[in-house]
Formats: sequence, C-alpha cells, structure tokens
Amino acid sequence: MSLTEDQVDRTETSVDVGVRAAARAESRMLIDGELVAASSGATFDNFSPATGLLLGATAAAGADDISLAIAAARRAFDETDWSTNRALRKRCLTQLQVAIESEKQDLREELIAEAGAPAMTTQTAQLEWPVAESLRYPAGLIDDFEWERTLDGGGLFGERNVRTVVKEPVGVVAAITPSNFPIEVILNKLGPALAAGNTVVLKPDPNTPWNATRLGRLVAERTDIPAGVLNVVTTPSNDVAGLVGTDPRVDMISFTGSTAVGKLLMRQGADTMKRMFLELGGKSVAIVLDDANPAAVLGAAIGVCVHAGQACAATTRMLVHRSLYDEAVATVTAAYQNVPVGDPVLPETLVGPVISAAQKDRVLMAVERARAEGAEITTGGGTVDNLPEHLAGGHYVEPTVIVGVDNSAAIAQEEVFGPVLIVMPFDDDDHAVRIANDSAYGLAGAVISRSMERGMDIARRIRTGSFGVNGGMFYGADAPFGGYKNSGVGRQCGIEGFQQYLETKTIACRVPRQR
Repeated sequence: MSLTEDQVDRTETSVDVGVRAAARAESRMLIDGELVAASSGATFDNFSPATGLLLGATAAAGADDISLAIAAARRAFDETDWSTNRALRKRCLTQLQVAIESEKQDLREELIAEAGAPAMTTQTAQLEWPVAESLRYPAGLIDDFEWERTLDGGGLFGERNVRTVVKEPVGVVAAITPSNFPIEVILNKLGPALAAGNTVVLKPDPNTPWNATRLGRLVAERTDIPAGVLNVVTTPSNDVAGLVGTDPRVDMISFTGSTAVGKLLMRQGADTMKRMFLELGGKSVAIVLDDANPAAVLGAAIGVCVHAGQACAATTRMLVHRSLYDEAVATVTAAYQNVPVGDPVLPETLVGPVISAAQKDRVLMAVERARAEGAEITTGGGTVDNLPEHLAGGHYVEPTVIVGVDNSAAIAQEEVFGPVLIVMPFDDDDHAVRIANDSAYGLAGAVISRSMERGMDIARRIRTGSFGVNGGMFYGADAPFGGYKNSGVGRQCGIEGFQQYLETKTIACRVPRQR
C-alpha cells in the first residue's frame, strides 16, 4: 500500500482491507513440512482491533499438535544435515527472502487488518525494514562468521597442544512472538536462528496469527527448507503454548513479550536448563536537557503515540529540565490534542487501535489509577469519540498526557502499552540520570541536547540496552537490541543476536613431538 497521496484510495476502510486480508490468509499450521489443520479440527477466531469485526479463523493447536511440531524440529536437527550444511541454509534463506518480497503487499494488509498497524508504520519497522534486512543480514553471516578459531599453546611436557574453538547451533528453538510488531519480531528471530543451524517451533500471538502462518506456507511451497526445520503452531491457549517451556526436547526459548510471561518461561525452563533469549518490557525515558531546543520535545513525545503506544522501547517517561517544564507540558498537550487518530488504513493515521478490548481496559485502568493517586491528566485519558461508524467496535484510546506524578508512582514504573506519556521535571543532569535509572526496566531511552558531548555522557550513564542521542536511531538488523534488568536477557540482531543461537565447543588435540 503506497502512501503517496495520488495513489491512496480514500474510499477504502479497515473493513475493506480486512475482507481482502481474510480472503488471502493462511489458516493452516506448518508441522513437519506439511500445511495442516489442528488434529482436533479446532479453530479460533481472529478479530480486527480497528473495527471489532470477525476477520476469520485459524487452526487451534492442541497439546498433540505442539508435541508433533517439537518432535519434527528435534528430528530435523538430529537427523538431517541442516545444522552442518551452511550452503543449504544460505540457499534456503535466500529463497525465503524472495518469497516474502513477492507477497509483501499481502503481509502489509494483514498487519493493518489483524494488528491494527497504521499504514505509515508498515513503511518502516513494521514491515519494510525487517523485510529488507532481517534475513539478509544473518544469511550473510553464514559466509562471514568465524565458525572456528585455533588457539595454540598449553599442553604438557613441551608437547604442542592445539585447541579449536567451534561454534555450533543450540538445537531446537521455541520462538514465541508478540502482536505489536508481528512480522518484524518473527523475522528477527527466524533469521539468526535458522542461519545458525537451529530448527524452530514458532508460536505467534493469537491476536496476530496470519503473518506467521503465511510464512509457514511460503516455507513449505517456495523453499528447500527440509521438513521439520521450521514449524508454525497457532493456539489461543496459554496452557497449550506453555508446553514449549517445559518440553525437554526444546533447547532454547526465544521470547518477546511481557516481563511477567518472560519470568514464567524462565522458571519453566529451569528444570531442563533451556537457553533463554527474553526481550521484555520497558519504561524508557526521553530526557530534555536545559540547553535543548524546546521544540525538540515534540519528536520524542509524538513517538509514544505511534501504533497507539504499543512499542516496548517507547519513551513513555519524558523528563524535562525544570526551566523548560511548563512550556514542554503545554506544547506536548496541544500536540496530543491534534495527533491523527483513526482508521489505520489512512496514510495520515498515527494512532490506530490497541490490540484488544482487554488491552484498552488495561490502559484506561492505569490512567484512572494515576488520576486517583493525584496525577493530572492534561489531555486524553478516555476512549476516542466521534469515530466513523465502521470503527465503532474498535479499541481506541485517546492520546494521553499525565503530569504531577512522582517517579515512584505506578504510572511511572509500570509498562502501560498504550498512547500514554508522563512528563516529569528534573533539576540537573545528575537528577535526570537518577530518575531514569530508578526503574525496574532498562530497555531504551533518549536524550535531547545541543551538546553532543553532554548527550553522550548522559547516554553512557543510563542503564539501558539502547539509547538515542538527538534523534539517533539504534534500530537495524546489524545492531543488537535488548535490555538490562527486567527488560530481558540477551540481544536480538547484530553479531550478539546471532551468537546467542550458538553453543561453544573447545576441542584440544595433542600434537606429538617430531622425532
């Protein structure tokens, strides 16, 4: 869907896109190389968050289906040459890249339909960026990565001792993905996991199953990926999905989602010593120093509204130097009153729906709790009124600005996952750093200053996995992303993200002395 004005069909709505996406959706799972329904025949419904209307149905895996998928992945890892045949892996990832690009428009419409993603976001991190990079980068590492290195030395009695450090795949990876950036997270898990030689059981969020099932169909129909290397299982049941966390045939959990679920998976995986990559929640800061251009607050503030605030790295705590605070609050409040909210199909829409009615209620409850604790809501705080009739059943929350809160308040400490910004004052750089680090999370952050040196100093002092200075963007398939503290374990993307899907083996060989 192009966003150029002369190509936009303004008669189209999310209803139209939903109908079209449903007609092209893949409802089956991929298990052991076959596109299959659930063994029980069960399905679950997929609803549009923009309209509340039923889009269609998807296979609902039961415990037997999960077990079959894990068994297939285990067999493919243990009995095929996938883990050792680098040329095969590169060829297959290249085939998958071509297949995805051929159906990119369908992926775009699925994102708008089932995730409620505004069309403008599909031009960046929601679709275009990951499609361009997330398979190509790790596929390139297949040739460029140092799979082995030699250490000379050690040994006894003067004999030569040669040690070879070998990198090998972990094994069977269970990849569990969220609803907010479905294909982006899926590709950034599958790319390095498969390139490293692992086999995968992919379990997407039940609110957004179709990007994953489409990918399963492309793998089955358009690539030489051996049966069982990638399995896609869909289920609305947390109990069924949780089986991947306890099954001893699974070697690693790769999860993106809430901190609470991440901790649960870590506990579940402890008995079988599963490797863990957990990319979890955030409560990131945007710090506006006293030398900043006051207008610069707009960029940081508006970013919180993108995709209705459903981004783990969103800078939902804005810290403004006290000398600029009143002006910043007025500026941000006025801007939030004019943020384009509405149908995600329209190219100007910045704030679409949150993913579900339950999530809308969670966001509104968090705002009401802040109000009850004495916070001031300068704008927003409720559901969106005056929407077109076709959006009446959607899950829309007003862009909301909250002031008058202490950093210890729940609204300042807990992830909301909605278009909600809190603005707090600080007195000097040290004070800002203390507030920023006074959080259970440590995912991302930003600083705005006319001094690059001062901004870099702030960045180095904040305990987060990623940080932007004056609008610097850390996103990319080559850039590791992840968090400190409750924001997770491990990194997605980059060399670090590739290496976490690998085990390390050291082989020592005694070389006899020449006689």
